[in-house]
Amino acid sequence: MSESPVNISSPPPPPPGNWLAELHLAASFMTRLPLPDPGYVPGGLAPAMRTFPLVGAGVGLAAGLVGAASAALLPPLAAALLAVLAGVLITGALHEDGLADLADGLGARGDTQRRLEVMRDSRTGAYGVLALLFSVGLRAAALAALGGGWAMATALVASAALSRAMIPAAMQILPPARPDGLGAGAGSPDATVAATAAAIGLGLCILCLGLGGALAAALAAVLGSLAVVQVARRAIGGYTGDVLGAVQQVAELSILLAVAGMVRP
Repeated sequence: MSESPVNISSPPPPPPGNWLAELHLAASFMTRLPLPDPGYVPGGLAPAMRTFPLVGAGVGLAAGLVGAASAALLPPLAAALLAVLAGVLITGALHEDGLADLADGLGARGDTQRRLEVMRDSRTGAYGVLALLFSVGLRAAALAALGGGWAMATALVASAALSRAMIPAAMQILPPARPDGLGAGAGSPDATVAATAAAIGLGLCILCLGLGGALAAALAAVLGSLAVVQVARRAIGGYTGDVLGAVQQVAELSILLAVAGMVRP
């Protein structure tokens, strides 16, 4: 997630408990897929956050299929880079943009207000570029270590799902850093939404990686997310859409590194 204007003229959000409508809303928000406008108002996204891992699983599956197909023709690193690229194209670099903006904000000199101003700036600075280089490079390297094929696809499904489950969890820990912007406008998911998202993400990890792999992935995701949460708390006092995007990116990277570490000879 990253900062962008919020449309407040749309119809009300889907009624509570409508999983299909919530999944539609989440997929419309988190991807560039040509879906019908689901209608969005400030606060309307919060209950739909329980479906974030399902959207992530779809993104990961598409990227994994690209990687698996490419691995049959190309070296592992090239196939891994194409898989990462597929995920970026599907999401419109939504979370990558958040990571870059947070990195630029952390690199800015000054007080909290100054950091927030830098994060809202659409231009990407040196810190943001370096954050993206390391994020893409390390994710691709971890995927390449898996050798391609089914292992790459399952790792991408698991990491994309569980990393997005960390977003509502982070919003349970941190307050909004400012009263406007995408982070505040999305609304605050309650504990049930966060717990449901975590359960779905973990369940998908178990299906893809087995119990041992899922536990390692969950530990990595929690540690990576908590690191971003603590940095954001100290630097800007809470979360913004950029912080939530960075949570997803760091969690996904942490999961992929953990999975790659488990297959070392």
